[in-house]
Amino acid sequence: MLTADRAIALAIIGLSLYFMSHAIALPIGWNGETGGPGGGAFPFWLSLIMALCAAGVLIRSFGTPDDGLPFFDPETIRSVAAVAIALTATIALTPILGAYVSIVLFLLWYLRVFGGHGWTLTLSLTAATPLFLFFFFEVTLKILLPKGWTEPLFLPLYATFF
Repeated sequence: MLTADRAIALAIIGLSLYFMSHAIALPIGWNGETGGPGGGAFPFWLSLIMALCAAGVLIRSFGTPDDGLPFFDPETIRSVAAVAIALTATIALTPILGAYVSIVLFLLWYLRVFGGHGWTLTLSLTAATPLFLFFFFEVTLKILLPKGWTEPLFLPLYATFF
């Protein structure tokens, strides 16, 4: 288990450094002209946080005795594969249906089918998440997310907020 923890932590650190090296080609601070973050801000800062968290996992793994357990049992492999397939489908549907519809479909599946949660929680989160994402990214940060065929539905909102 510790070998897998260390290998994955090192891979994440390497991937984070790679992302950061590309993100610094764009401004990573606040852009006064657009009133939002520079194009490299989110990739850089999220990659830095990801690298720091992975470094914490790596450091902690050296202070933990090896329990000898396998990294994945068969049930875990099935769960990880199901979520990976669902995320791949979500990403594939995003250019067609838009980010908001794709995220709602993923959350419906993840919370209700995969997680077995009740309808109250499922519907609350699937309604609140796209609203939060819209106001956070599009209204506050002025970062437009892909809309796909739902683009015409957003035109009245653009007229209101921009």
